[in-house]
Amino acid sequence: MATITEVLARPTYGASGIWSWITTVDHKRIGVMYGVTAFIFMLLSGIEAGVIRTQLATPDTDLIGPSRFNQMFTMHATVMIFMVIMPMGVAFFNFVVPLAIGARDVAFPRLNALSYWIFLFGAILMHFSFIVDQVPDAGWFSYANLTEYPFSENLGLDFWAIGLLILGTSSVAGGLNFVVTIINLRAPGMSLMRMPVFVWMTLLTSILLILAMPVITVGLIELVMDRNFGTHFFNPTGGGDPILWQHLFWVFGHPEVYILILPPMGIVSEILPTFSKKPLFGYPFVIFSGIVIAIMGWAVWSHHMFTVGLGPIANSVFTITTMLIAVPTGVKIFNWLGTLWKGSIELTTPMLYALGFIFLFIIGGLSGVSHAVSPSDFQQQDTYYIVAHLHYVLFGGSIMGIFAGLYYWWPKLTGKMLNETLGKINFWLIFIGMNVTFFPMHFVGMNGMPRRIYTYAEEFGWGTLNLLSTVGYFIIFVGILVFIYAIWQNRNARRVSHDPWDAPGVEWSISSPPPAYNFAEVPYIRGRDHYWIVKDEAREAGNPITEPEAAVDPRSIHMPSPSYWPIIVAAGVGLIGGGLLSHYGVSFLGGLIAFIGVIGWSNEPAAEPEEGH
Repeated sequence: MATITEVLARPTYGASGIWSWITTVDHKRIGVMYGVTAFIFMLLSGIEAGVIRTQLATPDTDLIGPSRFNQMFTMHATVMIFMVIMPMGVAFFNFVVPLAIGARDVAFPRLNALSYWIFLFGAILMHFSFIVDQVPDAGWFSYANLTEYPFSENLGLDFWAIGLLILGTSSVAGGLNFVVTIINLRAPGMSLMRMPVFVWMTLLTSILLILAMPVITVGLIELVMDRNFGTHFFNPTGGGDPILWQHLFWVFGHPEVYILILPPMGIVSEILPTFSKKPLFGYPFVIFSGIVIAIMGWAVWSHHMFTVGLGPIANSVFTITTMLIAVPTGVKIFNWLGTLWKGSIELTTPMLYALGFIFLFIIGGLSGVSHAVSPSDFQQQDTYYIVAHLHYVLFGGSIMGIFAGLYYWWPKLTGKMLNETLGKINFWLIFIGMNVTFFPMHFVGMNGMPRRIYTYAEEFGWGTLNLLSTVGYFIIFVGILVFIYAIWQNRNARRVSHDPWDAPGVEWSISSPPPAYNFAEVPYIRGRDHYWIVKDEAREAGNPITEPEAAVDPRSIHMPSPSYWPIIVAAGVGLIGGGLLSHYGVSFLGGLIAFIGVIGWSNEPAAEPEEGH
């Protein structure tokens, strides 16, 4: 058993120290790196949110001006979506999926490593904009013409567009990897309808990534061309159409919502059976409702555009499709409640977060139904009612689900349990703080407070509720500090068994933390809740399982050799950053070509195993 510090220091395939982490292709280490990186960006984004909330706490505040306010909310939203929630999901994909399907690694370990480094350097590149004080300021959806010359000469929007292009490359590479991994590397006996729900949600999310990211890639390339090379895709003075950007963005943007929420749904679907001590109720319905959500997510994008003048036919069609997509979501909720019904419920910290997810996501879903009705959406559009809805779905949903997963799989990662008392304090602070922050926004929104304003007059009467929202932010802030302290205290925590939750998944049958090779012997999956079946049979035979699978000499199992692509990726992104900082087109193009070039080499064959391995 090892602490997180020991896990981080553990040699991989004969290497040790920081270099072993830079060159690793171990899916578990890559998952840890995704998670740590995303958490750091969450802290940065949280600070930006604090600036926003402090500015809006009282009327006529002049803590920051309108330009800086626009920069803060643009980067807060962009970072939370693309550098926190998405990579946190990928962190769970990396760490959990190969273990949950009985595999020794992902299908393409080096491509997996490359996708992480592309993500990291893309995120850093976007933050280069702070160096030259040219921070993006057009919102996370950067509507044309806010991004077009001559309307905006903010160089930060180039960092934003190129950074998202690089992040999208990482997402597509990861999505392809996990689709192949799940389809081809499942252990014998694990049919599609025996896969854990989390694995199913990973598969659906990966497919959405592969299909959705190219749409926004087209839009971003056109935006970069408009801003730097004189084209007019979105500039009406040159015959372009700014509404084209909205269509491209939201055709990507609404599948993106499900990219953000399906992984937490999968996490919750693993946690509820474990702590209800009964199988997931209606497993096939949960799976097929996820499939329907993934398909219907492509048919609702224009509900973001009810107010742009698409006409009554388009508005009616997208009103109907948006209402219909609530049906499979409701199916999931009723199946989760059915799992809880008459279960032997244990209110552990992961369970509390899972229950909090259900409660808050229901509120977000109900406010979403009100947006589906296009006449009422005309009143709600671009008000703080939308901000409230968005955060109940993506904070109350995605972030709560992510915390549930962190507490649930932490013993598997480290071999030690996060403190339950601190965990419960952490949950209640974040749960209460989230509601205090975002629930009042429904009312100020319906009272007419528009989003994206940096201050307001006292006569509007929004001051009290805005102050309450700011108090809620600081409650969340304290909750995050408690979580950080829980991680710090974890270095002295007691060691736990390989299966502390008595969980049903095959990943709990091996040691905690898992060995580099995961499984000494690839398991044969006995059923949907494999490890429960194995443990029940062992108990009936009078030999209850108390120890994990026996360890073997790692040298007896061939594993892929290290990857050195981070150096090449760093060089490519450095050239891109240099080109943007100098705003010199040739350097920019050269860097982009160098960056794209490394992708073709990412699947270099691993070294041949030594004889007998």
